[in-house]
Amino acid sequence: MGLDLKPLVEPYPIAISELSDKVVAVDAYNAIYQFLATIRGPTGELLTNANGDVTSHLSGLFYRNVNLLADNIKLIYIFDGKPSPLKSKEIERRRQIKQEASERYHEALAEGRFEDARKYSQATSVLTAKMVEESKKILTLLGIPCVQATSEGEATAAYITKQGTAFTCASQDYDSILFGASKLTRNLTISGKRKIPNKKTYIDVEPEIIEYQQVLDQTKLTHEQLVDVGILIGTDYNPEGFSGIGPKTALKLIREYGKLENIEKIKHVLSDIQYQEIRDIFLKPEVPKVDNIQFNKVNHTSIIDFLCIEKSFSIDRVNGAIEKLNKSLMNYNQSLEKWFN
Repeated sequence: MGLDLKPLVEPYPIAISELSDKVVAVDAYNAIYQFLATIRGPTGELLTNANGDVTSHLSGLFYRNVNLLADNIKLIYIFDGKPSPLKSKEIERRRQIKQEASERYHEALAEGRFEDARKYSQATSVLTAKMVEESKKILTLLGIPCVQATSEGEATAAYITKQGTAFTCASQDYDSILFGASKLTRNLTISGKRKIPNKKTYIDVEPEIIEYQQVLDQTKLTHEQLVDVGILIGTDYNPEGFSGIGPKTALKLIREYGKLENIEKIKHVLSDIQYQEIRDIFLKPEVPKVDNIQFNKVNHTSIIDFLCIEKSFSIDRVNGAIEKLNKSLMNYNQSLEKWFN
């Protein structure tokens, strides 16, 4: 679902190059699901090798991260741990959406409506345990550290920005702001061209940054009050939100009443949700101890073994990407040497 804070925030564009030399904490599941949704064949089928193994996630993780590493961006991927029991309703909602999309996908295929099939296919993605392990493997071979979150990956990514280890976290979802991330970067892993639904036109998708303190200043809210706005709108832990209350109305109500308990019009239904527990998820999240992060060198030989020998990727294309990365980093290091000499 994702929290709908868009009407309340003012992101500003950022060039990829502006993140050079900075650490970015990436919400791994969010990024991998994007690759599974978008990296597909002409009729919506996932990319696979000769053995039938899905490779869409590996293709996205490898080629996109090579480009980011070439800009000397230091990446940390944060993987989700065990979800809160309060998320069970949202998880079931997503499962039903995938099932319905799968049915529509196969119907469209059978009827030859291939553009519709591709559209429906994007909502059918399932991230398996095997895909997660393969994702961690390719990231590790690229020298990118992986962190296993206790619960929500976004909470740990936000924590890493708050403790100063990372400059920003990267996710498409606004939940990171509720977790207190100092900065949230959107469109980092999907920037480029995006097709407009039901049209044969594309738009440019550029990275953008949202600053936590700026959100508080503009909304004139505290962190606690911003979380209450989120609860009114609807989070992954109360996906329905409150009937008839959108982002702007939620902001108005919290500004006027200060907190959920004071809003007369919702008192009769407030007891139906575990709002204090939801608050605590955002205000007191479970996060692992994250220290001694190691950024390693790209393991060229092992990447070839894994992607080309095991997963049947084009050896020429993979070699070309790694060579381009090495050349870019060499030029960057030479520029630094000239600067300090």
